[in-house]
Order: sequence, then C-alpha cells, then structure tokens
Amino acid sequence: MSAPLAETLTQLRVGNQKFLIDFYQRSRHLFARWAQRQHRLPAARAHELLQDTLLDFYDQVADGRITIMPDDLRAYLYGMARQRLAAQVPAHQPLPAAEASRRQRLLAQFNQLGADAQQVLTYFYFQGYGFEKLGGKMGFANATVARLQKSAGLRKIYELLK
Repeated sequence: MSAPLAETLTQLRVGNQKFLIDFYQRSRHLFARWAQRQHRLPAARAHELLQDTLLDFYDQVADGRITIMPDDLRAYLYGMARQRLAAQVPAHQPLPAAEASRRQRLLAQFNQLGADAQQVLTYFYFQGYGFEKLGGKMGFANATVARLQKSAGLRKIYELLK
C-alpha cells in the first residue's frame, strides 16, 4: 500500500494534481455534510473550504513540509480544514503566477524524462533511497551506476529548463 501512496506523493511534488481533483470529486458531498454539522457552513462555502484545504495540502507536499502521505488522508484534511476555520484564513488565495508557471514547467519537464529516469529520481528524492538500495531496486550493477543515472536525470531536467 505504501508504494501507491509514495507514487501519489511524487506526482504531487512534480505538479500533477489529478489525485487531489479525484479526491475532491469523490469527497465533496461528504465534506459538505461534515462542515454543515460541525461548523454550520452552507454547501457552497464547504466546497470552497475543501478546495482551499486541498491546495494548502498540495503546497505543503510541493515545498517539502509533508514528506510521507498521512495514513488517514481524509482525517488529515478535515483537521487542516478545521484549522483554517479556527484561524479564519481567507478563501481562494491563488498561487502567484510565477510559482504556478514554475510548477507547470517542472511537471512538463519531469514527464519528458524516460520512465527509468523518473523512477530513479522518485526513489532517490521522494522515497529517500540511498544509492545502494536504488541500484538494487532498479537492477543496476552497483551504486555508482545508480548515482550516474540520477545525475543524468537531473542533467536532463536542467537542460530542459534552459
């Protein structure tokens, strides 16, 4: 079960928000019921709160504040929403255009890498594998090959940025 969660976290880090969109579509009615019962929010305001909470979660994943997927994501997000309400955080504060653009470019460049390069970078940066474990997981001859493959993937992203 941890592998799909780790993959989800990786996809979020590179800007792919499909998981969050699916979560919103599946959960918004339940969330609205919870928000109405617990905080007396109308459905429209509850939907906005869920959207803002999901965006906060995404930002925390993208900037490294969340490094592992919570065991109970729904409870975690409801707790974040409760904190937003308690702190009276204003709704719908969009990302600055520069940051939104940077994230989209990074996702596009990551998706241009081959599957092996994506997997190497995922294992190293998002799952914390050392070069020995990375080499074994990917079937490389040794840790040096894993290090070279990681470097090649980073170099490719850097070249695509130019």
